[in-house]
Amino acid sequence: MAKALRQYLQAAPFLSVGFAMTCVFVLYPLVKGMYISLFEYKVVDPSLSVFVGFEHYARALQDASLLTALRNTVLLAIVTVPGQWALGIFAAMLINLQFIRFKVFFRLVYYLPVISSWIVVSYLFQFLFSDGRSGIVNYLLVDVLRLLPEPVAWLQNTWTANVVVWLVSIWKGVGWVMIMYLAALQSVPKSLYEAAQIDGAKGVASFVNITLPLLRPMTAYVVINLIVGAFQAFIQVFLITKGGPLDSTHLLNTYMFKHAFEYFDFGYGAALSVMMGLLIFVFTYSQQRTFGKDRVEY
Repeated sequence: MAKALRQYLQAAPFLSVGFAMTCVFVLYPLVKGMYISLFEYKVVDPSLSVFVGFEHYARALQDASLLTALRNTVLLAIVTVPGQWALGIFAAMLINLQFIRFKVFFRLVYYLPVISSWIVVSYLFQFLFSDGRSGIVNYLLVDVLRLLPEPVAWLQNTWTANVVVWLVSIWKGVGWVMIMYLAALQSVPKSLYEAAQIDGAKGVASFVNITLPLLRPMTAYVVINLIVGAFQAFIQVFLITKGGPLDSTHLLNTYMFKHAFEYFDFGYGAALSVMMGLLIFVFTYSQQRTFGKDRVEY
């Protein structure tokens, strides 16, 4: 007991710094946001704020535009999470093959979008999918490949604008998934594949019956993080579509930002953030209860 207490006291100064930063940058903003959501909050003079209770939450449940933002966020998760996962694990499996040369180069190429600034990447895709023949994608589809008779107004239509957001999100996240699975693949014993080859299992059969089951904990971790990332998406919509056309491509975060920092309706914006946080927490907790106890024994 005395030894444990002494070890704790030795570690306490280091833990206290992290705990203090967590209180300042996580817990306090969290509690403050919940407090603001109960008021018609006045930033300039908080003393003039009017208490409205749960009125903002009731308003959110009847907000049709919020339902559109929720739909777009859910669709973003449905499209981008499987896309990033499938392409990422495919790239990891290819690079992990023994006969592949220049592995460091390919890792760099795939991971480069991950470390690139979201601002740069968003403006790049906005330029690529520009309306008219000035956009590179339209130029390739219409003038070079002749797959379309006329240019597509990518960012002027709800669904084509969402497609652009989905594509940039997938392209940006594939490299992270690849790195995660490359690290996990290094821990899979080669003896299992050798035994499977002796039994006649090769290629797809080895992947389905050996690789995927052994990577289940990593898959749970990756998928949970991808879904949470999809629900927290903001920059790509804010910079590429700005929520347009007619606020039809807003995500939960961009819709919250619009009310808080464009309409200065901080109470309603805070209520939206609290509801979104609860949604992410419930999902994450349920997934951790499902997959969190997975262990791999070789």
